[in-house]
Amino acid sequence: MEKPNDTLQTMAGHGRTRPKNSGTKKLFDNPILEALSRTHIMIPISMWLVLSVFLGWYAFTYTDMGTQMIAALFFTGLFVFTLFEYVLHRYLYHLAPSTPQRAKIQYTFHGVHHEYPKDKTRLAMPPALAIVVAGAFFGLFFLMMGEAAYAFFPGFLVGYSGYLAVHFIVHAYAPPKNFFKQLWVNHSVHHYKNPESNYGVSTPMWDYIFGSFQK
Repeated sequence: MEKPNDTLQTMAGHGRTRPKNSGTKKLFDNPILEALSRTHIMIPISMWLVLSVFLGWYAFTYTDMGTQMIAALFFTGLFVFTLFEYVLHRYLYHLAPSTPQRAKIQYTFHGVHHEYPKDKTRLAMPPALAIVVAGAFFGLFFLMMGEAAYAFFPGFLVGYSGYLAVHFIVHAYAPPKNFFKQLWVNHSVHHYKNPESNYGVSTPMWDYIFGSFQK
């Protein structure tokens, strides 16, 4: 008989079962919710890059910040995103499935991706949810830093767009013969060798810093 903890681990998709290299998984009985849980990768990437350009234009045109300040805030946002990516992946997407409720949340958010890592329709947060999350983050940044958010948030969004692109490349294509190859290898270790390692997708920097990197 399967132990309760084993059941929770299986529900959470924490790598205890062999990943499936084809197919997909239905998450919702409601067809609208099911459709909204999927997206083509270029939809969110295009959305965030267009929004980044608009906010950057707004920062240059309607704020008192100079070019150097805008550039510094942009690259700060880009850098901060890399840490945010690591923390989110490690502590939310790999939330310990200690209860059936937590296991269901973790599986819906990320466990299904570990079970079906080649499902191209679930390699990015669905736009409907992502718009709400992005609005909340921009509001938070604006409360924290005022008009500086118009320059900081574009960097954050470009970082996210880069993450989405890298994540799609390493899952959708064979190992490339360029600088993406090491990122492909790092993320493959996370999916096929040890899901409690290599949380950084766009960069392994924070895995080195926090001791979670594995070859």
